[in-house]
Amino acid sequence: MTTTVLPARPAPDAAPVRGGRSPRERRSHRRRWLLTAGLTAVAILVVFPLYWMVVSALTPGGQSQSSDFYLWPDAPTVGNFTEVFATQPVWRWLGNSLLVATVGTALSVCVSLGAGYALAKYRFRGRGLLYAVFLVTIMIPIQVTLVPAFLVVARLGLVDSPWAVILPTLFDVVGIFIARQFMLGVPDALIEAARLDGAGELRTFFRVVLPSCGPLVGVLVILGFMNRWNDFLWPLVVLQGNESLTVPVGLSTLTSNPAFASPWGAVMAVATVAVVPLLVVFLVFQKTFVQGIASTGIK
Repeated sequence: MTTTVLPARPAPDAAPVRGGRSPRERRSHRRRWLLTAGLTAVAILVVFPLYWMVVSALTPGGQSQSSDFYLWPDAPTVGNFTEVFATQPVWRWLGNSLLVATVGTALSVCVSLGAGYALAKYRFRGRGLLYAVFLVTIMIPIQVTLVPAFLVVARLGLVDSPWAVILPTLFDVVGIFIARQFMLGVPDALIEAARLDGAGELRTFFRVVLPSCGPLVGVLVILGFMNRWNDFLWPLVVLQGNESLTVPVGLSTLTSNPAFASPWGAVMAVATVAVVPLLVVFLVFQKTFVQGIASTGIK
């Protein structure tokens, strides 16, 4: 009697198919392609408004209000840029925004770092209550504090000056919250070791704590600069002269300016230039920004 031994049957997922790939590999490859296609579509949707802004800035005035859809103008021109920069103090608006955003962000980062360190590492009576009050202020709309803040600025004689925009925004509750969350991750043993070596509080902060806060500083700089550069309501209230305006407020004046037959080309031209500083700041701090967001536990 002869015994026939049948060969072992390979697993379905391990069976090679055309091109040497198993069904599991084919499914994984298909999922990667679908994910890539989906992310590409989302990226196009995100970038398209910026692209359309540039196209509108390069489009002649009459064509920018045409109902016809086009992805590139028939006769691109920089006439919108030259016209608006020649008739309006755009460079002054950009300088004002740069001053407000740079100085305001620098001072606000210092305040957030100091307050976050104190709330995270110091033990004092009422610390929890004080932190809760800080968080409650996030829920207060700016419209509620608009009139009292304006009265304070007016009595200080700061109306129509950059300091009227800078000083009220130094206390950034969101920045303090992010700084505190990051500071909680700094080891207490490291701070105690510095104190035992004779370092004072300021030296401990600047020589021990601050060098480990690079990602935190990147987050605070990007968020602070972006918020101050794009701020519209508060500068609209406290800045009055045309030479004192920031870019967002200046853009709002172009839509009703009779000097332009078609204001949208001028608006898009200024907006295209105004986006450049934001891109530069983000590109400089993007790595520390991602690290800081991950370290603070914010999703």
